[in-house]
Amino acid sequence: MRLTDFWNRMHRHFGEVYAESWAKDYVISGLGGRTVEQALAEGVSAKQVWHAVCQVVDVDSRLR
Repeated sequence: MRLTDFWNRMHRHFGEVYAESWAKDYVISGLGGRTVEQALAEGVSAKQVWHAVCQVVDVDSRLR
């Protein structure tokens, strides 16, 4: 998954503004206790991060 696809999915699910805030503030245990931003910055693939997001929020099946 490309990073642009990841952010498109985040924006479609959370909305433009909230997606950025959520990615910055929400700690996901499946990412080793990191936020989306931290995980991406540390080299975790966008696909792995998206799967972790899908584990903690009810993402529409069309976005999975």
